[in-house]
Amino acid sequence: MSPAENNDPALPGGGDQADRLAPGVWKVVCVAAIGSFMALLDATIVNVSLASLATDLNVSLLTIQWVTSGYLLALALMLPLSGWLVDRIGARALYLWCFAAFTLSSTLCGLAWSANSLIAFRILQGMSGGLLAPMAQMIVARAAGKHMAQVVGIAALPILLAPLLGPVIAGAILQFSSWRWLFLVNLPVGVLALALAAAFLPNDRDETKPRGLDLAGLVLISPGLVLFLYGSDHLDQSIGLAALAASVIMFGLFLRTARLKGDAALIDLRLLQGKGFSASIVAMFMVNGVSFAGQMLIPIYLIRACGLSPSQTGWLLAPLGLGMMCTYPFMGHLTRRFGIRKLAACGALLAFAGTLPLVFLAEHGLVVTVLVAALFIRGVGVSAIGVPSITSGYASVKRQDLPMATTAMNIVQRLGGPTLTTLCATFLGWRLPVTADLATVSGAFIAAFGLLCALHALLFLATLRLPWLASDAKAASD
Repeated sequence: MSPAENNDPALPGGGDQADRLAPGVWKVVCVAAIGSFMALLDATIVNVSLASLATDLNVSLLTIQWVTSGYLLALALMLPLSGWLVDRIGARALYLWCFAAFTLSSTLCGLAWSANSLIAFRILQGMSGGLLAPMAQMIVARAAGKHMAQVVGIAALPILLAPLLGPVIAGAILQFSSWRWLFLVNLPVGVLALALAAAFLPNDRDETKPRGLDLAGLVLISPGLVLFLYGSDHLDQSIGLAALAASVIMFGLFLRTARLKGDAALIDLRLLQGKGFSASIVAMFMVNGVSFAGQMLIPIYLIRACGLSPSQTGWLLAPLGLGMMCTYPFMGHLTRRFGIRKLAACGALLAFAGTLPLVFLAEHGLVVTVLVAALFIRGVGVSAIGVPSITSGYASVKRQDLPMATTAMNIVQRLGGPTLTTLCATFLGWRLPVTADLATVSGAFIAAFGLLCALHALLFLATLRLPWLASDAKAASD
């Protein structure tokens, strides 16, 4: 480590003893993590139960899938409002209101009497859940301050665990009880979490700066985000293509109006003029995109080209999550030790190295040991990009701009997944006919994994634009 890195006051390892992380910060981190964990858990926990719900409520799978889709779209609809609401009433008050609404709507889901009522209550649950995750992230950023790199690696663990534990918890509940307990279980957890939040979250009412709501921006960005996610998920249908086209138009109009309104816009685009923040935004978009694109392509390859069952595929994908979980707790230390750019770039190279063997497997056939090792390395690499990018993003903006920066980062992250997933899925669909021989299938996946490798190369280039240290990002913002 260079002397500059060792004495960097923006890093917990530098400066004097007074710069050490305050013990009370961990209480805030734990309380905030509960909210993001519950919101993401409920996004996945219902997937396993869709068949049971369709049978019990006497509806088709096409109808009952809106229990999941409605939740995710409502979550996206509320996301752009988070920054304005924090400025209006404060992060603590908003977090408590959202958690209370989330717990109440979860209870109503458990008491639903029909498919329509369940879908309606899930939409309400998604609206409150859509604010919980960004609120948790911003509360952690405020509490951690310059120690963000040290804290975010631990705070992100529940976010990684939620998608993995969702199907497991759902399976256990459905084996021993009714589907209603998928939602009613949130009641005792929510009440306990509310009490902890009221006790430990700091009061930030003095940091509020009420401003007018950019209604034109809200009308453009929120429905645009929903249409984009819906269109990406229904690209094989004409309505999906129309939704995607409409969303692009709405995004374009939003960018135009936001530039004219400046800090009065729902999202102040002037934040993107900062090199550190714009570099972080691009890196987060890319890492979220390649991560989701890989999670889409690899299972399809294992089932379609290798003839494995869904359960076998699920087990073979476990090393990917294991690689992320094993390394995330150490990301704060590694960020302080090596700096933001160096760690993120090394992570991007590792992720590329873990993706490249997929091209070999698609050409020569499945070798389980190679796949397991590649996925583990890919998981390690992806996890080494997220924490430095988030740290850089928060370090590059002033404290008063954290709500708006959080909104922008969460929107970009949410767009990255479906954008690159749609790109890879469209490309695979173009190369993979409905009826094809083994050679054609193999060639299609070779090309698709080649495209994924190319996206990983772009991700590496994006990490090279990140600042060396958190203090560099802070200096650039000042």
